[in-house]
Amino acid sequence: MYREHNPVNTKKGVSFLMKLKRWKKIGMIALTAITAVSLLVPSMASADAVVGETVVTLGKDLTGTQRDAILKEMGVGTDVRTIEVTNEEEHQYLGKYISKATIGTRAISSAKIVLADSGKGISVKTNNITTITPSMYANAAITAGIKDADIYVTAPFKVSGTAGLTGIIKAFETATGQKIDENKKQVANEEIVRTSEVAEQIGDPNKAAQFMNRVKEEIAKENPQTPEEYKDIIINVSNEFNINLNEQTINQLVQFAQNFSQLNIDWNQLSSQLENLRGDINKILNDEQTRGIIDSILEWLGEFFKAIGDFFTSSSSRQ
Repeated sequence: MYREHNPVNTKKGVSFLMKLKRWKKIGMIALTAITAVSLLVPSMASADAVVGETVVTLGKDLTGTQRDAILKEMGVGTDVRTIEVTNEEEHQYLGKYISKATIGTRAISSAKIVLADSGKGISVKTNNITTITPSMYANAAITAGIKDADIYVTAPFKVSGTAGLTGIIKAFETATGQKIDENKKQVANEEIVRTSEVAEQIGDPNKAAQFMNRVKEEIAKENPQTPEEYKDIIINVSNEFNINLNEQTINQLVQFAQNFSQLNIDWNQLSSQLENLRGDINKILNDEQTRGIIDSILEWLGEFFKAIGDFFTSSSSRQ
């Protein structure tokens, strides 16, 4: 049966479709804006970790007075997230590479880690650390998978600092909620030991750190497959830095290089971080400019979602 066409319903339908198309278009704009915010706002490492997140690790064998003094030195309050590092943990990660006597029986080294903006890289400062330099810590931290963090390592009196990386890694895991692979922890601690041995042999800690940095870059570039190829890299880089290494050190470095290569590493990201560590990467966006862009987008989003609320409120009142 023929049904008479209703012009009123047609007009309502056309009006509804026009509104639907308009809101679909606005929704796409909003989605684009939200995506922009997600790219510009400092990235979250996990649901609980954001830029500025601070965690302190304290050696378990510190006295109460020493703990208070270190927290004051770090410039943090008593409400900062604090965890302990035990001597057993230090032996767990260093026992394969140095003697028990060298590691000692007390956990003293302490560390603070502050998550930084994406792309900033790793910055390290130390106090009362006699053997391990900031660049050594930074190199090993990159190997462990740590990125974009400000790190501070200290002790209440002069210590070698060999065990400091254990606290750095533990603090990063706590700050980000991400568990670092155990193999990476082992190899990173091996790197600390081997770098300090090279430093002792050549008498220049900073040069030793640069040497290890270069070795890792060459491994990423050349992708060696045999012990001989690893050894060639070690020797070639040592010649490049004009340093003489004894056979035992070379063999230990070959073993480290092989262990390093077996890690599940994003080589492109590693190369970028090593470049950043050398200070060769410039920041693309000025911080103030970035904040201005974010503020503008967030202001627009606020107005947008208010408009949506007003739209549905007015629609409900007409029904």
